[in-house]
Amino acid sequence: MNDNEIVELFCERSEKAIDAVIHKYKAYCRKIAMQILGSEQDSEDCVNDTLYRTWNSIPPHKPRDLKGFMGKLARSCALDMRRRSSADKRGGGEVPLVYEELSEVIPDSSDAEQTAEYNELVGEINAFLKTLSKEKRVIFVRRYSLFEDITQIAAALGLTDNSVRVTLNRTRNKLKTFLQERGYEL
Repeated sequence: MNDNEIVELFCERSEKAIDAVIHKYKAYCRKIAMQILGSEQDSEDCVNDTLYRTWNSIPPHKPRDLKGFMGKLARSCALDMRRRSSADKRGGGEVPLVYEELSEVIPDSSDAEQTAEYNELVGEINAFLKTLSKEKRVIFVRRYSLFEDITQIAAALGLTDNSVRVTLNRTRNKLKTFLQERGYEL
């Protein structure tokens, strides 16, 4: 079943929609949740919350990219769970490190998330990503969107850990310059 058919099932409020996304995207959502939460049980809870949020979001939303939509919901859910449960006492993982890496480039979004400025910043970052080669874009997204560690990224792409680190560092510097040229104070 293709994504458009699944979205239509959601719009019809058919429970077959849930079965279809479980079959097609459960593993994807679970991977995102595991990268952020580091716990099997929390990840399973996050996937269930993601399914619930998807059910409640379609309609009124009618996503063109169902996989991206569900990934965004899973990431949001996992980050919410992490904030609520003070997961740092379980080892921290990659999330604090990822935030630390980006803190020099992207201003704190805690105050800006509700504003048009935040949405504008997201648009600028997306424009920046379009300027990158496919490999650099994949490395950046896997690190800062999927929260994968450097070793995972290197293994998946057939690169060395050092190559991934250097690429991420250079890409962050380019992003910083890109945003400064567009008037962002960093």
